[in-house]
Amino acid sequence: MISKQKLGRLLPALRQAVTGHRLLFAAKTAVAAGLAWYLAPLMPGTAASYPYYAPLGVLVSMHPTVAASAKHGLQSLLGLGLGIAMAFAVTTVTTPNALAVAVVVGLGVVIGGLPRLGSASEWVPMAALFVLVLGYSNAQGFSFAYVLQMAMGVAVGFAVNWLVFPPLHLEGIDPAIDGHQRALSKQLRDMASAMTESWPPNHEDWASRSGELARTATAVRTAVQAAKLSAKANPRSRRRARRLPGDLAGLRTVERLTFHVQDVTDVLASVIWEENAGTVIPEGVPPNLAEALEDVAAMIRQWRHGDAEDFKSALAEARDSVAKLSDTVTEAASGNAPVNATASVAMSLRRMITAVSEAD
Repeated sequence: MISKQKLGRLLPALRQAVTGHRLLFAAKTAVAAGLAWYLAPLMPGTAASYPYYAPLGVLVSMHPTVAASAKHGLQSLLGLGLGIAMAFAVTTVTTPNALAVAVVVGLGVVIGGLPRLGSASEWVPMAALFVLVLGYSNAQGFSFAYVLQMAMGVAVGFAVNWLVFPPLHLEGIDPAIDGHQRALSKQLRDMASAMTESWPPNHEDWASRSGELARTATAVRTAVQAAKLSAKANPRSRRRARRLPGDLAGLRTVERLTFHVQDVTDVLASVIWEENAGTVIPEGVPPNLAEALEDVAAMIRQWRHGDAEDFKSALAEARDSVAKLSDTVTEAASGNAPVNATASVAMSLRRMITAVSEAD
């Protein structure tokens, strides 16, 4: 009987395996493999005797994006060519035996380690082994059949992937950016709350969230890069991927915001918990600092969301509160109070405002 704990891990894995994209990809692969098997007996000469290599060619060429299908398919054929050439060299001096098998596999692995071979590296030793062991008695005919059927399978796989709903992964971008915006905004709001609490604050989880922010920023980059890759050589991209330049710009803005939020986190954590670090916030400054953090958090949350007027209002409020914070820092500095930490935070907040206003 499956325990609740195991079931809790199994269900998310099953949901990931049966997504719409995955089911469509499985159906396309199945159709391409069946079509390749149907066409395999029509290949000329001895190639018709080796139909099982055609569906194998489909499998090596079917990837979640059109560009990846072309890349891996061509790399696999390159690996086949290198492996076959090596096997021919070995068969001229020996018959299939333990030493010959060891030699072709060892050399294949070495050749496969050459830079920039990609998927070809896996096929060099495999092709050499197949030619040596299975095709030794008719190496030339077997090699011709092997390459021809694999090439046909690769072509069928690429054609089906390119023609039948070629994948265009755009739907993951907005949720990833939205999730990261919420994380950045929450981080700033929590730090604003900490500025108005008695020190040390009652909650300090915000001080250890740098790793979490880095993970959500990575999720944004992964989603945007996946969409960018899926648009290459994709006939659907002309109509539906016009948003990619804006998404790439949004990614750059997110990364800038993340850097500055992490910098503010480090500074304020040092102010609160590190003694003798030289990071001090003068009396009278925390209320203005909290207001500035709150307003910048609201600005980040409004960016790319809701009404344009609401965003403009949030942007103006953030500018005003950061300007007030800067005035407060100037006043504190005139009284010889240490303001390095507060000035650093104010500078980071101004840079956040600049990053968002330039991206809008």
